[in-house]
Amino acid sequence: MSIRYSQDFKDSLVKLHQEGRSLKSLADEFGPSKDSIAIWVKQATPIMIKGQSKTLKDVKQLEKRLAIFEEENEILSRIS
Repeated sequence: MSIRYSQDFKDSLVKLHQEGRSLKSLADEFGPSKDSIAIWVKQATPIMIKGQSKTLKDVKQLEKRLAIFEEENEILSRIS
């Protein structure tokens, strides 16, 4: 059974890690695995795209929006 953690909880562990806490200490104290916390840290780590700072989460959201727009455009092109 997988446990769902709130985004606020994930964000707080990411912040603690960024402030110097080890993945192991966070896992031991709060419960999620080190691997889960590492994924959350990776998703929250900014990357530069065309001079703008984006997180992996931002990029995933943009990809979803793009897929929706492409599908809508395909439907509209069939109608006209």
